[in-house]
Amino acid sequence: MWGLVGAAAIVSALPAVAQDKTVDLKISLWVPPAHPLVPSTKAWAEDITKASGGTIKATIFPSEQLGKAFDHYDMARDGIADVTYVAPGYQPGRFPIISASQLPFMFADANKGTAAADAWYRKYATQEMKDTHFCFAFLQDPGAYHGGRKKVVLPEDIKGMKIRPPQSTMAQMITMLGGTNVQASAPEARDVLERGVADAIFFPWGSMFLFGLDKVTKYHMDLPLYSSAFTYSMNKAKYESMSPAQKKVIDDHCTTEWAVKVSSPWTEFEAAGRGKMKAAAGHEVYELTPDQLKAWKTAAQPMQKQWADAVTKAGGNADEIYKALEASVANYKAGF
Repeated sequence: MWGLVGAAAIVSALPAVAQDKTVDLKISLWVPPAHPLVPSTKAWAEDITKASGGTIKATIFPSEQLGKAFDHYDMARDGIADVTYVAPGYQPGRFPIISASQLPFMFADANKGTAAADAWYRKYATQEMKDTHFCFAFLQDPGAYHGGRKKVVLPEDIKGMKIRPPQSTMAQMITMLGGTNVQASAPEARDVLERGVADAIFFPWGSMFLFGLDKVTKYHMDLPLYSSAFTYSMNKAKYESMSPAQKKVIDDHCTTEWAVKVSSPWTEFEAAGRGKMKAAAGHEVYELTPDQLKAWKTAAQPMQKQWADAVTKAGGNADEIYKALEASVANYKAGF
């Protein structure tokens, strides 16, 4: 009798065993296979498979195979894909809370910034992204200005320019400075610059080469002006269809630690692009003087109020949310 009881206890203690039905996850990424997120996401998915005893399997679909970059949140909501790479800033006004992590001069480093942003946003994701199952949030390494025709050193230089913004927060800043926004996803960005539809772009360094934007730009401001926030979001029905043991495996892989682990190869890739651009022929990478930097910080100050107004309009407590973000940034030593 003891042997039977002991055997039953051992079986029940296993995390996700053969009696669980197999779950197949479709993971949709809109970046190309050469992007660092693709292999790091594959490693994440393989660890999920291993931890689930092989009962959770995943297939990764890069390069917008299942849908356009702008649609990835709705794709997770609607079950077109099971896990999607979401750029909240691609949909102005829809996700105002997470936009705080995109305010200029908020972060200096994406690894520490990702830890700070993810730990902070978990409390708010359930209300702002309630029609999907939130996995984790992460940041792109700080991006900069890259122009094809004009060297920009002061905020007023933006007036009259047509610029492709990285996300809605920076789009607001471009408008505030007298520029015009040209909306295009990252895979479409080179085309709008090549055709002269846009004069410049705000973009991270390594991806300038990945998306061929080094071919259509010349001037590069050496300033960590902004970061963009992203999430891995999951279809709710898919998550709820899993066994308790399988849900635990997913929960164990949807953590702040995994947010940093999945995004850190991308962070390193983007950071390395800065040195690559400095060494590239025909490109000018320039620093700002202290007075020029001060002018940019002053110009960016109204962005916080615009963010707060949007959050308040959506029913959130902007002051409380912003103070919580500041505390998380300080805790992880992630500030600019």
